[in-house]
Amino acid sequence: MKLTANSKVKNAHGATRRNLLKGGLGAALAAPMLNSAGFKVFAQSETTYSARAVALVDRSLVIDMLSILADLGDMLEAGYSERPKLEDGLAITDAHLEKLRASGINVFHPAVGLGGRDSALAFIARLNAYAAERPDVFRRIDAVSDFDRIMEDGRIGYIVGIQNAQHFETPDDVNEFYNLGQRVSQLTYNSQNRIGAGATERVDGGVTHFGAAIIERMNEVGMAVDVSHCGDRTTLDAFEISSAPVLITHSNARALVGNHPRAKSDEAIRAMARQGGVMGITGVRNFVRDREPTTIEHLLDHFDYVADLVGIEHVGVGTDMDADGYDDVPQPAYDRLRSGYNESYAFRGRIDTDGFDHPKKIFDLTEGLIRRGYSDADIELVLGGNFRRALGQIWKP
Repeated sequence: MKLTANSKVKNAHGATRRNLLKGGLGAALAAPMLNSAGFKVFAQSETTYSARAVALVDRSLVIDMLSILADLGDMLEAGYSERPKLEDGLAITDAHLEKLRASGINVFHPAVGLGGRDSALAFIARLNAYAAERPDVFRRIDAVSDFDRIMEDGRIGYIVGIQNAQHFETPDDVNEFYNLGQRVSQLTYNSQNRIGAGATERVDGGVTHFGAAIIERMNEVGMAVDVSHCGDRTTLDAFEISSAPVLITHSNARALVGNHPRAKSDEAIRAMARQGGVMGITGVRNFVRDREPTTIEHLLDHFDYVADLVGIEHVGVGTDMDADGYDDVPQPAYDRLRSGYNESYAFRGRIDTDGFDHPKKIFDLTEGLIRRGYSDADIELVLGGNFRRALGQIWKP
């Protein structure tokens, strides 16, 4: 096992490996948990993980290409309140920060679906404030070199993105928002906008002339194009128009989930791979399976499917949730969240996938990939290496 000074895990006695290393390498190797077959990520947890899984997460650059940094319940309750501008739903408490630190994730992409310019400006300003308020904890990721910096200094990285491009009213707006820190933008959320059609629109006419100009400007400045929520024709058009790899940050394979509109067709997955892109697999229950039970094993089937179809170098992680998952969101915010989506989303009793609904889910995913027979090198690619490579091709130095 490789021991690192910026370890992301705790052993059963609650000591970080950073503290163990202060006693010398020999002292660290003598610690009982470091010589056992299993590790506890939280001192109070009863769940153990194999030494191999813990070592893989610890040494890998782990990127979750769609994951909310703040507590989702707080965010939704603030957003649905009578005075949303007076509520800071994106604040991160010390207790929640500990979940982020222990999650095993180095880099989060906390994008949300927004409307126009004003909401986009407010959201990006709040994300930028994370690094301003706590520079000892957070680093905004602007370039690939920042990935190396967070691995060295142990800070939590985050990528500024938005799950829509409605705030781009002219191509020049792309430059403006890039200068504010935005590095990823979905072309659409679920509905039609000036760029193209979302996944739940009745008719998808593809990318418009205006949309093509936006994609071209995104390529020019080095902002990643994301088609996770786009309709089928809009998705394929984006691959055709873009000169840089196009990302699917959080979606699943439609072949495994009953033709769900938010999942991607084999044609789209192949187009993504031909261009050098990466597809992040999500744990949203109704995107994983169209019937019960729906467990982490069915989630792993999507990793297998995409890897078999186009190669392991095009598979990544995009959990599409916060640390705890959706099902911990208090009501009535939970009910209001579900009611905001088209009936084709086909929500069932829960939103989270069994076994992938807690802060340590990256460790469970890693254990699952080990069970499925993936090599350490391939697992490191899935955890973050693939998205790092693609973003390196998209972003400007």
